[in-house]
Amino acid sequence: MAPKMKKTAFGVGNASSNPNRKLSGAKVNGGEARTKAKINILNMYRKGSGIRNKQGVLVGGEYVMGNRAGGKEIDATTGRIAPDRRWFGNTRTVGPEELDKFREEMRVKAADPYSVILRRKKLPMGLLVESSKDAAKDGGKTQLLEVESFADAFDGRRQRKRPKVEAASLEQLAAKASSGGSYDSSKDRDRQVEDDGMRDGRKHDLFLKGQSKRIWSELYKVIDCSDVVLQVLDARNIPGTRCLHLEQYLKKHANHKHMILVINKCDLVPTWVTKQWVTTLSQTVPTLGFHASLGTPFGKGALINLLRQYSKLHSDKKAISVGIVGYPNVGKSSIINTLRSKKVCKTAPVPGETKIWQYVNLMKRISLVDCPGIVYDMGDSETDTVLKGVVRAERLPDPTDFIPAILARSKPEHLQRTYGIRKWENAEDLMTQVARRSGRLHPGGEPDFHAVAVQMINDWQRGKIPFFVPPTGTDTVNGPQAGDDEEGGEGEDGAAA
Repeated sequence: MAPKMKKTAFGVGNASSNPNRKLSGAKVNGGEARTKAKINILNMYRKGSGIRNKQGVLVGGEYVMGNRAGGKEIDATTGRIAPDRRWFGNTRTVGPEELDKFREEMRVKAADPYSVILRRKKLPMGLLVESSKDAAKDGGKTQLLEVESFADAFDGRRQRKRPKVEAASLEQLAAKASSGGSYDSSKDRDRQVEDDGMRDGRKHDLFLKGQSKRIWSELYKVIDCSDVVLQVLDARNIPGTRCLHLEQYLKKHANHKHMILVINKCDLVPTWVTKQWVTTLSQTVPTLGFHASLGTPFGKGALINLLRQYSKLHSDKKAISVGIVGYPNVGKSSIINTLRSKKVCKTAPVPGETKIWQYVNLMKRISLVDCPGIVYDMGDSETDTVLKGVVRAERLPDPTDFIPAILARSKPEHLQRTYGIRKWENAEDLMTQVARRSGRLHPGGEPDFHAVAVQMINDWQRGKIPFFVPPTGTDTVNGPQAGDDEEGGEGEDGAAA
């Protein structure tokens, strides 16, 4: 007796459902025959369809299998999905304890200026600021339980203190209002005053350089395309040339960008001044001392090594962009020329030489972006604006008005050494002697005060008249080290920090 053949889903013989059938000559010579995959698809369709009677009612097939599915009977093990985490492989969960620990560690690392957070896109950075955003959105209601627990506020044994009321009755409130209290009329904007015809004069457009919308739009372009931002400061007046508004903007809106402070012109101040400023500023932001020069630069190697470290941190990018920003006439373009060891950017000892932003390739993976000088309105007077180097002395309507400020901020021995004059009584007497000594005279022997004042302002802005703002808590003359020279010439004081 022949053995029974195993029942399969494929036909036998020359049926079209048999993939191993013999093909006719017509199909061999170019006709189409069902393949094994096509036969499997047709069997799947045929198996899944329902069986209906003459009236169209389902009487068999997959749709009326009762308690069976996929050829298997549904029971307690096959009728439910196993609780396996692999079903949720694209989801990450974190408990409240782990989340608090993560927030605390990230808060410490984010406050450290020498720690860099890598792969920000793969970390839930929004969890760090989510609570603060919600608190600001609804007035701090989401932080209520962190300030005061539910039991202390609403339980029967609550310990909530009675609110502090300024007056217990209407009479006490009226008496306090009549006494005046802490009311300051100068800060009341709604107070009506008599018009005496006097108005605060508008500043001359010359003293608003670096504050136009065009200049600030150039700044934001540089910030948007930069991975590292170099803020250049003048070593003679670091508090006056530091833009805290820019640093706060980067921390709030672009905290993934790196900020570096570069103290330029450190050859114009004593060595201890640069050391103290670098030590002070390095507590919050990475700070370097720098002297821009094509011949004898200082700090060039340290700055290039730091930029190379940042380029390695951004290994996912082909190249990083380094934006160089700061006040006018602090030496931004000179730093680029020093890093390239040749003149690639136009420079001048006067403010406002750079008009638009420009790209300069430093090396294969680092590009530099030069930016025009920007000035943030901090309420500076016209004298402060001129002595910071924001305005060109040749364009001042009356430069003689700023000479008394120069005499007040500089030492007499420095002026004597610069102009070779022994004594003078006031600013006019000094300008008269300088005019006669330098030959700046009108016809008839009258001194040209305008030309002399322009010369003295230029000497101040270019560092020929020694001046610096000392760090907080140090002596202007001696400083922390009594052996340092006080005016910071171009000799041994050129190597700072």
